[in-house]
Amino acid sequence: MGAGVSSDLDAQKGTTNFQLKTGLNDVPESCISSIFMYLDPPEICKLARLNKAFRGASLADFVWETKLPSNYRYLVEKVLGRNPDSLCKKETFARLCSPNRFDGGNKEVWLDKNSGKLCLSVSAKAMKITGIDDRRYWNHIPTEESRFETVAYLQQIWWFEVVGELEFEFPPGSYSVFFRLHLGKPSKRFGRRVCNLDQVHGWNTKPVRFQLSTSTGHQISSECYLYEPGNWVHYHAGDFVIDDSNPTTKIKFSMMQIDCTHTKGGLCVDSVFIYPSEFRQMRFK
Repeated sequence: MGAGVSSDLDAQKGTTNFQLKTGLNDVPESCISSIFMYLDPPEICKLARLNKAFRGASLADFVWETKLPSNYRYLVEKVLGRNPDSLCKKETFARLCSPNRFDGGNKEVWLDKNSGKLCLSVSAKAMKITGIDDRRYWNHIPTEESRFETVAYLQQIWWFEVVGELEFEFPPGSYSVFFRLHLGKPSKRFGRRVCNLDQVHGWNTKPVRFQLSTSTGHQISSECYLYEPGNWVHYHAGDFVIDDSNPTTKIKFSMMQIDCTHTKGGLCVDSVFIYPSEFRQMRFK
């Protein structure tokens, strides 16, 4: 009899354990989606591989809408040329994270995949460069070292001036503007990178003046000597702030060295980058 009672108890215990056993598949998609709202996009994509429930939760529009910038509808229409309502929010985020060119292919915009923050780049071809049409001074040279596959190369000039403008709808926040420049002419020889510094001169005589202004009233200027021949350097031109009341903002940025007592040359002008100011320490130390 004792053995029978023990057997019955073991059977009940086993049944109880079986009934209480749960797994990740039992978690409701709505609960998972609510948790995803507090995670970064790469974390969501990793967790979506766990099972069907997590994958379904990762597709919820309300999850990805929290990762998109406030101006995402403007970006979809201007950059992707689509109706914002024709794409699900996850696809919208994925497409905007890829570099997307606009304005004739000379400007590029993308979202940082970790934060959803807006980033922009403006090619040298989209800027006004003094003497750019005179091959005695400037040339456009192809290179793999530019995201636009070409840079403006200065051989020699007396009056150096580069001016760019951009009108765009930015999400609220603080942004930093950088000129990407290179002293020397980079190229490849036998598959290895080489840099010709023969024409580099004049940049240690007087500093280059960088200026930044916006339609919201921000104005800033600074001076800096160009340095590190043979390397790409991001020169900080200034910062500007966008608040909720600015639907579109006009930005003007420039760099100049117009002291005509000496010539300068041997400089590659690639592009201008506009990043959230919080990225400055991470990317341009």
